[in-house]
Amino acid sequence: MYDLTGFQRDLLYVIAGQDEPHGLAIKDELEDYYEKEIHHGRLYPNLDTLVDKGLVEKGERDRRTNFYTLTRRGRREIDARRDWESQYVDIEE
Repeated sequence: MYDLTGFQRDLLYVIAGQDEPHGLAIKDELEDYYEKEIHHGRLYPNLDTLVDKGLVEKGERDRRTNFYTLTRRGRREIDARRDWESQYVDIEE
């Protein structure tokens, strides 16, 4: 996960938190988080990068709509990242 951009990590987290989201659902979530428009030219190439890295699988819902799911490797990467973060951030007060 160290070689991903922050945006790509955010994509992974959004995909992990939804049930087979399609691109526009992911885009909407990130626009809410970033509080600005996410352009298709930024979203889809980054999703394709995650697919190419084996972290996300892309499926076809219909001829116009793809959906995304984490692979086992993607889930392991998120778990490893959260373990690493927990060394530095104590969320229990």
